[in-house]
Amino acid sequence: MKRLLKIGKPASCALRGFSRGLIGLAAYAVLSSSCQAGEPFFVTYTSHMEELNELEINVKSLVGSPSGANRFGATALEFEYGAKSWWTTELYLDGQATANQGALFTGYRWENRFKVLPGQHWINPVLYFEFEDLNDADKVLLEVVGHDTKHDFAAPNDLAKQSRRRELENKLILASYFKGWTLSENLIAEKDFTSGHWEFGYTAAIGRPLSRKPGQCGFCAQSFQVGVEVYGGLGTTSELWLHDTSHYVAPVVTWSSRGTTVRVSPTFGANDNSAHFLLRFGVSHEIDGFGRAVGRLFHRP
Repeated sequence: MKRLLKIGKPASCALRGFSRGLIGLAAYAVLSSSCQAGEPFFVTYTSHMEELNELEINVKSLVGSPSGANRFGATALEFEYGAKSWWTTELYLDGQATANQGALFTGYRWENRFKVLPGQHWINPVLYFEFEDLNDADKVLLEVVGHDTKHDFAAPNDLAKQSRRRELENKLILASYFKGWTLSENLIAEKDFTSGHWEFGYTAAIGRPLSRKPGQCGFCAQSFQVGVEVYGGLGTTSELWLHDTSHYVAPVVTWSSRGTTVRVSPTFGANDNSAHFLLRFGVSHEIDGFGRAVGRLFHRP
């Protein structure tokens, strides 16, 4: 069970130290350079893997005011690291703030993705495994599975935070690339360790850059990518398919330059079980050679 943070003098000092650390990390990120952008979508994964020793810091945020629920904002702070050329590992820290209810930390996720085949192929499979330790107040909506609906946003924080979920989330990622287009499909299976059934979901996305001309510049057409993703729940092992499930359609606009990526995605509910409108936005930066730099700090002759 999580309790809201009451900031006193010791907590304020800790926050100031933490802020200084973040400022230093941000300065290092700005001075670093990285050649490629990361994932172009919010919910749908492609076969993109972080380069070896490369760190990506990513902030994914969601804001909304669903009918029957208070306005809220939710954020996932993500640290993604290229452990191997075929293995990317990530840590997520989730939190949210709801109008008239305060803010709280809702839990963490530890994600690992494994590229099955080296090189590029007609279909590029990736295996995804994630351990989640979250309470029911979490509203980041990084996936939709089972019978997730808009009513989940309406639970009061004081009540929702008392229920904790420890889950294993598995995904089969299938990505293809052709003539500048990116097409990806994800199949999701998620299981709470305390329950006996599996929850299922899907995502699919397609997108491409505005221009395929070589070269990089801040606001050229090739720095922008547009696309759309769709995602939703597919029920559970006890009630499989579309009854009492929610689904979303979300255009995505992405801008990337020198390792920094900005994404915006207006998100529209596709049925009565879905929130009518949500807005996603995010910023990420890739730090090239982060693992080597950290290794040199601890190197002894």
